[in-house]
Amino acid sequence: PPPSSGPFLPSHKCSLPVQHRTFGHNTIDAVPNIDFYRQTAAPLGEKLIRPTLSELHDELDKVSDPPPPVISPLTPSDEAADNKGVVKFGWVKGVLVRCMLNIWGVMLFIRMSWIVGQAGIALACLIVAMATVVTTITGLSTSAIATNGFVRGGGAYYLISRSLGPEFGGSIGLIFAFANAVAVAMYVVGFAETVAELLAVNANMTDELNDIRIIGTITVILLLGISLAGMEWEAKAQIFLLIVLITAIINYFIGSFIPSGFSFNAPLTPVPVSPSGAIMWENMGPDFREETFFSVFAIFFPAATGILAGANISGDLSDPQLAIPRGTMLAILITGIVYLGVAVSTGSCIVRDATGNLNDTVSSQFMMNCTDAACKLGYDFSSCKSDKTACRYGLQNDFQVMSMVSGFGPVITAGIFSATLSSALASLVSAPKVFQALCKDNIYPGLGIFAKGYGKNNEPLRGYILTFVIALAFILIAELNIIAPIISNFFLASYALINFSVFHASLANSPGWRPSFKYYNMWVSLVGAILCCVVMFVINWWAALMTNVIVLGLFIYVSYKKPDVNWGSSTQALTYHQALTHTLHLSGVEDHIKNFRPQCLVMTGYPNSRPALLDLVHSFTKNVGLMMCGHIRTVRRYGYRRPNFKELATDQARYQRWLLKNETKAFYTPVFAEDMRQGAQYLLQAAGLGRLKPNTLVLGFKNDWRDGDMMNVETYISMIHDSFDFQFGAVILRLKEGLDVSHIQGPGNACPHTTRFHAGVWGLGCAFQSQRKGQIDNDEQLAVKRRLLEASQQFLKKQGKGTVDVWWLFDDGGLTLLIPYLLTNKKRWKDCKIRVFIGGKINRIDHDRRAIVIPKTTRHHCRASVVVLHGLNRANRPPSLCSVSAFEEMIEPYRLKEDDMEQEAAERLKDSEPWRITDNELELYRAKTNRQIRLNELLKEHSSTANLIVMSLPLARKGAVSSALYMAWLEVLSKELPPILLVRGNHQSVLTFYS
Repeated sequence: PPPSSGPFLPSHKCSLPVQHRTFGHNTIDAVPNIDFYRQTAAPLGEKLIRPTLSELHDELDKVSDPPPPVISPLTPSDEAADNKGVVKFGWVKGVLVRCMLNIWGVMLFIRMSWIVGQAGIALACLIVAMATVVTTITGLSTSAIATNGFVRGGGAYYLISRSLGPEFGGSIGLIFAFANAVAVAMYVVGFAETVAELLAVNANMTDELNDIRIIGTITVILLLGISLAGMEWEAKAQIFLLIVLITAIINYFIGSFIPSGFSFNAPLTPVPVSPSGAIMWENMGPDFREETFFSVFAIFFPAATGILAGANISGDLSDPQLAIPRGTMLAILITGIVYLGVAVSTGSCIVRDATGNLNDTVSSQFMMNCTDAACKLGYDFSSCKSDKTACRYGLQNDFQVMSMVSGFGPVITAGIFSATLSSALASLVSAPKVFQALCKDNIYPGLGIFAKGYGKNNEPLRGYILTFVIALAFILIAELNIIAPIISNFFLASYALINFSVFHASLANSPGWRPSFKYYNMWVSLVGAILCCVVMFVINWWAALMTNVIVLGLFIYVSYKKPDVNWGSSTQALTYHQALTHTLHLSGVEDHIKNFRPQCLVMTGYPNSRPALLDLVHSFTKNVGLMMCGHIRTVRRYGYRRPNFKELATDQARYQRWLLKNETKAFYTPVFAEDMRQGAQYLLQAAGLGRLKPNTLVLGFKNDWRDGDMMNVETYISMIHDSFDFQFGAVILRLKEGLDVSHIQGPGNACPHTTRFHAGVWGLGCAFQSQRKGQIDNDEQLAVKRRLLEASQQFLKKQGKGTVDVWWLFDDGGLTLLIPYLLTNKKRWKDCKIRVFIGGKINRIDHDRRAIVIPKTTRHHCRASVVVLHGLNRANRPPSLCSVSAFEEMIEPYRLKEDDMEQEAAERLKDSEPWRITDNELELYRAKTNRQIRLNELLKEHSSTANLIVMSLPLARKGAVSSALYMAWLEVLSKELPPILLVRGNHQSVLTFYS
């Protein structure tokens, strides 16, 4: 076969039919291809359009467009060439490093000691723990959203907007970008404070406040220059700063164990520094001075806001689904441990107040009456108790305490520079990236000018300038304790919505919500969202109120503007579950791939007539999609002159109650019609209401097709053709024992005295009731009925550790994969392992296996494996002669044999019996016939022990393939096998790997 025929290489880039060789013969039917599921203009690959159902199914004379020339596929080397020069980061460099640098910011070195002085060791640890709990829950929620599909640039805005929709995303995205811009000012002011204190010794430029402003302005200009140089230079700077920062932290912890006088800082230390149990005990409790617990928490909390530093550059990560969860959660763990260690060690080494004069000592005779820790160490700082403002040193008064504790003070100064500059640099990069993504979505039309990117990495240069202006404005405030609480509420609002997004998406129970990150819980996320809101008001009630008013105002604005976007949000999915009163509202909302649900019109007849069909479909539609039990009551069959609609209504109510009583979430929909095909057309057209409308026709296999009138087969096949004409998917279930049990319990007998909440003997009970009425069968007939009844109950039982074998031979939009996934999500099937069989070539097996795993197993909480069958593509592997001979014998009674009669007689016979197989037709489709026979052999070889087989339903072109031949294909394909589900979607995507 040509290169374009590989299962996961694109065959064409347009909707017109292109023939290529697949499974050994020419066809325009496309094999599964990951590029069919891409969004338009996706950066990760080129979107392809699979052949439409009409191209495959309609009559040849209706396919008028000539086949275009085959377009060469985009090879991996071509794709690599297109992406040449684009900088992408892994989870360490892209997420872990950035998050650690952003969390180890200004608070670690110049505010953590002050927090311990105010709150004491115990409450300081509680403050760190509270912040860590909030960030951990938010990190789990972020990981869940990030692994629900490929994540593009935009960070928190992208995660929220794609989950909750543009209203929440647009409102929170704006304030989140603003909060990051203000955070730049906070970190730069922290850096400027340190430099100003160093200059205060002998090099003041003006006064202290203006020095901070001047230094801050110069610093933010330099940081802007690094950012404008590109992400590659920014990443190199971050690595260097991390090395300096880690060195400073290690230096501090080493110094905390060195007794006073032995440190390199000993000659310069104006405060006694010594690890002491007395100091630790004295600093254990709080000593708030013009502060409260929550005001101190408000000042510390921005230190924890760095958890989204990696997610904010999601567009620059090579694999955001892996990088964001791993890097974010590890960063939270490492930094939380370090913050707790710093809180305990500083509180154990330095007293709260000190004069700075080491000559303030006490004599040995007074040390016996000492009560405070300083006195026990030989120092007299009693003057600090009467006039605390006179003491400029100690935890409460000196922000540079960690330099005194460390082994070598200048390294701590370098660490302060590194922590503050790295955090400022990360925020300076995050804010424009988030803002650019917001502007690209055109949520706020007036901000479109900031959507433009420049260079190979699409850098938001205009966003950098805007962030610089905002940061500079807040730098001029020059008060760190004023800036910190302002942004706390903005970040908390973002965290609250991220947590709520996970809760909302989980509550919607959409098939589009299936993150590969398993360690999250919808209720924990809800608690996290509530906790964030509570903390907002506790920190600063008026700022929280203002934040909520801003978010609400932006939400109302976006809702009023109604931007022309459809991201398949969980808001739509949750609305699906609402009462019928919302149906009118939903009719104006465009459907999205992520919210696709198999809504099945199941031709059960009376609901209890085919229990296996009912139970299996109910297994994957329960709490997920619509299920309607269609029942066609033909007028001719019962000899009515006119339909009895009253009886129909009575039966409808009766069997709907039966469904409810048996906890089957389905609707019973009977119709009167002249024949089965007309009734099916009625149901296909009229069943459902609004969005609550079937999209998949489910039939039982016609096991007795060779025993009755062949016109019934013609009707049966016509129903399948009609479903495709109405753009429905088609599903056929076959059990080798059969499906219909109505002849055992009597037609229309609901067996009202028995219910079946589990695999019971409801059918056998009805059968034995009929036996007691005199209908005694012989042992053989009774054994057949018993096997039929047992088979009809098999889907009510827990399936155990078996397999669900999916033979995904042709790409139908993903329905063949979606149904097994939904099935294995249920309690009875959860222990079953999914095996996906695809066709491929020997030299492409690993490539094909990886390609099929991407849209399937990375999104699902199910165990799945992929088996590539290269034998399907080899034309020199025909079916066995025995199998071919059996097939020829089976179809012999249904052949027209036009060569043995006159042409006119043959035409008359064909007109009166359109189901007959012509010699020309049989020869024309010889290859396809052999393929069905060969597939049955492979099924017996690989899937004979499966709990369920799900396989692509072969298509027969309408008007070209007779119903007898098509029925023979289905017969030979599915005979002598475990329960088999033949599935063909309507060739519209029902799966996506985007969040």
